Amino acid sequence: MKTAVPCYYHLDVEVSPERVGQVRRILAAHLRFWDLEDLVEPVCRSAEMLLKAIDEHATDKRTSIEMWWNGQHLITAVGGNDHELRPDQDLRGCLARIAAMSDGWGCCASDTSKIIWFSQRARAGQRVPLVPKAPAPNLREGLQTPREVPVTALASPAGTPGAVLEEAR
Repeated sequence: MKTAVPCYYHLDVEVSPERVGQVRRILAAHLRFWDLEDLVEPVCRSAEMLLKAIDEHATDKRTSIEMWWNGQHLITAVGGNDHELRPDQDLRGCLARIAAMSDGWGCCASDTSKIIWFSQRARAGQRVPLVPKAPAPNLREGLQTPREVPVTALASPAGTPGAVLEEAR
């Protein structure tokens, strides 16, 4: 959880029992790449449960998986193209387990699919505090001009500036 750079990943897959394990490994690799090691297990387990439920209940197996990381929350969305799938009936047990493992979850419908999303929050102990940067070195060099005239000579009550320079020589 060391990066606050927003990250996004999108995967389109046709769900089958063989592909569920592959998708789990792909999601885990992206989370590790984003330095989110602590979220690998809950996110991959939840996504795996959803994919298995879609494989079991849906007639259209085409599915989209998206992950967004904003520095504080990881949101994972699984969208299926099957309009016959009823998350409130077909996926009730799966959604109950996802609700127990995640910080937030929900279902919504778009024009083309039904989307189930869940979020994981970065825990306070996993966040890295911002460290102030040391100031960059100054690239300007202060040139020190040699004094030909002593300071006491410049401070003497001479009449003209040219006289001060002549006295110093």
